[in-house]
Amino acid sequence: MPTDPDRPALEVSFTDDPRVVKEATTEDYSTHVVPLSWRSGRWSLAMAWGALFSAMFWLYIAVASADAVGTPATIVGMALSMVTYGVVNFVLSRYAARTGLTVALLSRRLFGVLGSALAPLIFAATAVYYGVFEGSIIAVALQRYFGGEIKLWYLAVVLYALPLVIGGVRVWLDKFNGVLLPLYVAGLLAVVITATVKQGYPNDWLGSAPAAADGTLPGWLTSYLIYMGVWIMMMYTVDYARFGRAADQGFHSTVTFGWVFYLCTFAVNGLIGIYLLRAWDIAGSETGVVDAFIRTLGFAGVLVIIVSQTRINTANYYLASTNLEAFAARVLRVRLPRVAWVAVAGVIAYLLMLTDVLGYLLRALAWQGVFVTAWVAIALVHIALRGADRDGLPEFRPLRLAPVTAGAGAWVVASAIGITLTEQTAHTALARLAPLITVVLAAGLYWLALRFGPDPVRATGSDPRDEVEDIWEARVRCRTCERSYIAVEMDRTATDEVVCSACAADSR
Repeated sequence: MPTDPDRPALEVSFTDDPRVVKEATTEDYSTHVVPLSWRSGRWSLAMAWGALFSAMFWLYIAVASADAVGTPATIVGMALSMVTYGVVNFVLSRYAARTGLTVALLSRRLFGVLGSALAPLIFAATAVYYGVFEGSIIAVALQRYFGGEIKLWYLAVVLYALPLVIGGVRVWLDKFNGVLLPLYVAGLLAVVITATVKQGYPNDWLGSAPAAADGTLPGWLTSYLIYMGVWIMMMYTVDYARFGRAADQGFHSTVTFGWVFYLCTFAVNGLIGIYLLRAWDIAGSETGVVDAFIRTLGFAGVLVIIVSQTRINTANYYLASTNLEAFAARVLRVRLPRVAWVAVAGVIAYLLMLTDVLGYLLRALAWQGVFVTAWVAIALVHIALRGADRDGLPEFRPLRLAPVTAGAGAWVVASAIGITLTEQTAHTALARLAPLITVVLAAGLYWLALRFGPDPVRATGSDPRDEVEDIWEARVRCRTCERSYIAVEMDRTATDEVVCSACAADSR
């Protein structure tokens, strides 16, 4: 490419910077675009993501729904949710693999450099809350079986989990979760068979009626709305799918992140949860699943819970740490290794466990769920209407974006209305419909922002992308951190200094 003789020349290479590769073994390009050389193999990524299949939360949420609206309505809501999750994650997983962007980096384009700071904060907080829930399940199981002080079990659960998430997706989490997956599946089979032998077959488990009838909304719709509360899985998808290879998009969008995964996660786990608690005649509660496993398998049941919750918490703590890192780097201008943010996430989780976390967990997740569902709606609208600004990518480089976009206003307004509807008590139906209303509002307001709002992409000076032949293969040295990253994320400052995306955010 022709270059301006008055501009400092790019320092270009075509192999990965050894220092960047060394950092990536734990950092996983948390604040950078994932290069093609760091993408995971098909089964490597599938095994790492498969950690989310084994959460006890999926058993609990199905039982809670069945208690509220009955098993037949829950199955309908579950099936509709599988379709929705499959379609949405089909789109998001392909987009993330094509762009290599995290939720935090994509949010820059949606909400501006400053406006995007809220996305990783909400993401991290939600991941920590789920880590608290899943960790508490292990602690309760250990206390029920062995006795002792619950606070000490909480501490033990956090301390053993943190070292497991220091390694990145492709160098550790894939292998660790691949080894534990057969143990969890074997545990599920054992608990179903043993419960049937001990308690007999619960004849009415598929047709059980709700504990208390409530005709405010159709039961299937209530169940669907319950599953909408876990749309954080869409954000999880983006931060994992960015490691996917282009050749594997078909597999990942249908199997790893698509309908096949949710068939196993929602239907298999959910139906086993309903069957198990009906066999033991236990009402759905945060600890009901624990009681059922221990009554069925004894100590082996405790081991199944440890395996399942350990797998899911590798994902929770991993994503909490990467998004805490992204938030702190952008807002606080604090740059620490991801290992440090793993420790921070653990400390926060333990402190939350010491409170009456189960008393406010669902409300906190409901609030955060409003922001999450609004984010998902906005991301889908953006991908459909403005998927790329140039080079097949959204513009995410800080020097080329406005601080705050009209899209940020759409996100905040839709979320504020969603929270208001959730908290009001005058109209029960509106409170329950808040997630759906939030999605429609967010999508509509963001469409208006794109249609009538100012373009957040700025026409600035020269672009390093124009100075290389292949923006995905050429590595360009950053003059600030002295490390080389792919040209996709490189930019020039007002004084023509070449900077990576992370350093550019600091330079603003």
